[in-house]
Amino acid sequence: MVAIVGAIILGFRLYLYATVIKPGYGGTINIALVGSPRFLNPVLNQINDVDKDLSTIIFSGLMKYNQQGELIPDLAQEYAIGDNGKIYEVTLRENIKWQDGQPLTADDVLFTVQTIQNADFRSPIRPLWQGIEAEKVNDRVIRFKLKNIYVSFLNNLTFGILPKHLWTNTAPSQFALNELNLKPVGSGPYKFSKLQKDKNGTIKSLEFAAFRDYFGGRPFIDTLTFYFYSSENDAFAAYKKIEADVFSFVSVKNFIDLKNKANGQFNILPIGLPRYFAVFFNQSQNKFLADKTVRQSLALATNKPEIIDAVFGGYGRIANSPLLPGMTGYSDQTKTIDFSLDSATSTLAAAGWKDVDGDGILEIGKTNEKLEITLTTIDWPELVQIAEILKNQWSLVGAKINLDIRETAKIQPDVIKPRQYQALLFGEVLGEEPDIFHFWHSSQKVESGLNLALYDNPEADKLLTSAMEDLDKNSRAQKNQKIIDLIVNDIPAIFLFSPDYLVLASKTIMGLDLKNLDLPSSRFSQINQWYLRTQRVFK
Repeated sequence: MVAIVGAIILGFRLYLYATVIKPGYGGTINIALVGSPRFLNPVLNQINDVDKDLSTIIFSGLMKYNQQGELIPDLAQEYAIGDNGKIYEVTLRENIKWQDGQPLTADDVLFTVQTIQNADFRSPIRPLWQGIEAEKVNDRVIRFKLKNIYVSFLNNLTFGILPKHLWTNTAPSQFALNELNLKPVGSGPYKFSKLQKDKNGTIKSLEFAAFRDYFGGRPFIDTLTFYFYSSENDAFAAYKKIEADVFSFVSVKNFIDLKNKANGQFNILPIGLPRYFAVFFNQSQNKFLADKTVRQSLALATNKPEIIDAVFGGYGRIANSPLLPGMTGYSDQTKTIDFSLDSATSTLAAAGWKDVDGDGILEIGKTNEKLEITLTTIDWPELVQIAEILKNQWSLVGAKINLDIRETAKIQPDVIKPRQYQALLFGEVLGEEPDIFHFWHSSQKVESGLNLALYDNPEADKLLTSAMEDLDKNSRAQKNQKIIDLIVNDIPAIFLFSPDYLVLASKTIMGLDLKNLDLPSSRFSQINQWYLRTQRVFK
């Protein structure tokens, strides 16, 4: 008997030694999203966050961002760059299939690009494809010819590809009405399975099944069910009742509340995104803001850690420039304007500002004009709270701050487009390889541009143009560093913070390696590698 037991133990030990634990197949996860799907179509879905999230699991692009925020090939097997950056030739992987079994070829890529470029289809990403010619070389190779060098062009190739054989006969007038927009066919890891509506006809949930012929390998989790909620509080309530396994937060208050009640059931994932929030000064709308001394004093009076702690519970990073750590040209040696009320007060006093009538507001000049500024932002609770904090911080050095809170839907047409603001509290999304040209070149001061500070520096313009066309990363980094030094010195804006994107996920889900993302939707970019089960396999 002893010999038998010993043999069993030895056999078990040999089995453990000869095998390793690997992900297993099976299981279902539920994911809570705030909002409703409209267009599960990569040509149309660049505005709705829910659409972008779902398209990430349904469709594939030539390139994609992984869970670390790195740009990697997706449908592309390889790419080559020629003509000093004006030609990109992309070779597709072999034997890629659509979810209906048809082969995916260069014809599908060309069809999707031409659809985007056709103004009749009203694609939001059409501006990114102006001045670019696409042509099929053979069934697996497509060539892109650029009118001008654009070092971030590979970022353009992350859009999802549509199946030509299903869409080619759809007229522009019917494109947004096609049933495929809610029952899509893609080439991604999960395929559409089921749609459920409530009694009012509102989509309640969408179910997706693992696409076993996915070119990236069969996904480990068999079924994904996405539930849609009209508000974050509704989704939050579902998550608290363990009706959802994954939930992404906008409200830090809800995040912290659930974290405190989680009892170890969830993994807490604070994720970095390439975005920052800042106060952009429109010096043409307020003569005092045209004075660098005033801008510098406001920067000195800004307590950034206080904002991050009070509004985001500490989940965020201080921003001191238009580039964030890890971006091309970022340097921790860049000059910073650190919080100092004493320095802010003395700087204003040296410039002639005084509180003449004792009301706590500084005046200047023979007519005793008061230091009064209007700060505009949108009606997001967090941004309103930040605006209130800035108002209080800046009042400590004698500035009167009037808050102008606008509806989110109206901020673009009523405020940003006509540049009708004095100081604007707003955010900017940069991307993995930041194209700071469009945010800071003087040509972008126009109403359709992204230069919110109306920044205009001839030396910076030259460097921005040169950096945008520089294919050498080291050379581009040096130019970006010089650009940042100029911007920080000129103080056209006060850079505040980069908040973390907050995700809670059930501890039953393994394979999540979310660190830095280019966009929130990229949290699903490698969902085929998530798993719920494990198995032992021989080495």
